[in-house]
Amino acid sequence: MKGHFYKPHCKCTTKKCKCDANWAYIIDVGINPATGKRKQKKKGGFTTKAEAELHAANLMIELKQGTYVEEKNTTFAEFSETWLNIYEGTGKVKVSTINVRKKDVKRLRKYLSYYKMKDITGEIYQGVLFEFKEEGYMKNTLSSINATAKILFKKAIEMGVIKKNPTEFAYVPNDQESVEELESLEEIAKYLEKDELQLFLDTSEKYGLDGDQTTFTALSYTGLRIGEWCALKWTDIDFDNQEISITKTIYRPNNKVTEYMLLTPKSKTSRRRISITSEVVEILLAHKKEQNEIKMRYRNTYHDKGFVMAQTKEHPGYPILDKKVRSRMGRLLAMCNLSAELTPHSLRHTHTSLLAEAGAELYEIMERLGHSDDKMTRAIYLHVTKTRKKDTSTKFSELMKSIK
Repeated sequence: MKGHFYKPHCKCTTKKCKCDANWAYIIDVGINPATGKRKQKKKGGFTTKAEAELHAANLMIELKQGTYVEEKNTTFAEFSETWLNIYEGTGKVKVSTINVRKKDVKRLRKYLSYYKMKDITGEIYQGVLFEFKEEGYMKNTLSSINATAKILFKKAIEMGVIKKNPTEFAYVPNDQESVEELESLEEIAKYLEKDELQLFLDTSEKYGLDGDQTTFTALSYTGLRIGEWCALKWTDIDFDNQEISITKTIYRPNNKVTEYMLLTPKSKTSRRRISITSEVVEILLAHKKEQNEIKMRYRNTYHDKGFVMAQTKEHPGYPILDKKVRSRMGRLLAMCNLSAELTPHSLRHTHTSLLAEAGAELYEIMERLGHSDDKMTRAIYLHVTKTRKKDTSTKFSELMKSIK
């Protein structure tokens, strides 16, 4: 190993250094192919000569093994911009996911922008996650930020910008969840009781505007997400076998009727096939008949892409806006004197509660809703099944009494 070890900032006038200056090294690391001159590597900041010698030895091993990476002085702000362009340019990522990544990067830049990528340690990165926690970010948002950071720093390693991934051993800070907190989630989840749902659906049948009865009956009886319902096409419905295939969701970047994208579901479990009742089949067939009449009326301008729930007047044929569904639901809730806080997603929670009440197992409900695991669904299930469990205990007690 050609080179030498020295104290670059030593101010001592004698041969034997008595000051606290740090050690450094300069060693030959090969020949520059462009100039033919030797290449050297300098590194300082070591407390002892032994530390400098050890670092230099490790460097030589990396050079011989071909694993050496010349870390660059790129800042996080610079590299994150490069990474976003690469990430978006693959053409393999959904627009909605790209927008999420952009938001996460913007948050990370708040704390890391001016750091050089090579200087961001695991301790620094973990501290950033704690800062976000202090700011009040929820666990889902923190998990998203962490997932984005992991992908970003992994790419930085692949591109030779850094050696180590500071996110490797990081964890998302989270308050310990108690049983009481899990059970209290049921209070957060707004859903309708059986009699309330019946009142709501009766009102939608009697006073609903075009398509209201179809939409709210279908959402209540299937547990579909609003995005899945708006993206549903007639080809997704198997009337003979009474099944619906959920293979896509709708995304509107500008919340405009005519600007939409059909994306794959957010997870593998979201892609599913569920059974529907004869009541839903009948209401869908009646809706299809009405839609065919509208298609004939607007035959020259109808956006005929086969959407089940389509616009009927303005921009006929385009998939209905989810905000329109929310507005229509609010109108009917007011007529029923039910909570204005309820939303189309509340019908998904309602479907969960009624399935649990009917005796469905949790895994069956998860499968139907397209969940691999969902805290809210579990909370609703636990709440609803409490009564059933008490009934089971009572039946056992009565059985034991009958034996005596």
